[in-house]
Amino acid sequence: MTEKTALTPATHTTPPAKFSHGVRKGNILQVAGQVGFLPGVEGQAPTPAGPTLREQTLQTLANVQAVLEEGGATWDDAMMIRIYLTDVAHFAELNEIYDAYFEQQGLKEPAAARTTVYVGLPPGLLIEIDALAVLS
Repeated sequence: MTEKTALTPATHTTPPAKFSHGVRKGNILQVAGQVGFLPGVEGQAPTPAGPTLREQTLQTLANVQAVLEEGGATWDDAMMIRIYLTDVAHFAELNEIYDAYFEQQGLKEPAAARTTVYVGLPPGLLIEIDALAVLS
């Protein structure tokens, strides 16, 4: 039986409740929903990367990548990426940011993805992203 390992990269603070930023079991890695907070400082309130969708999306992707790397994965291992936006008007801008980001990453094959509009994020946050990776 493979052990389950909780993942918290050095850039992330301890979660505020009983959950992990990511979990790896065998060759499966699930990244919990990440938002656009700058690298955390224990004991200090999290700070958003900025007020714009671009700033928050790029930081959110960096936060997801940090969890992937903590678990030994890369974007090429990602099988599914789920994106939650707080405003339907952000779809087109998100797609531009997303496409440019993964082009810069040199992604071999894109992961399956879905985008949902969700209004339950804390005030000021515009996007949340989680990912499922399978390591070879």
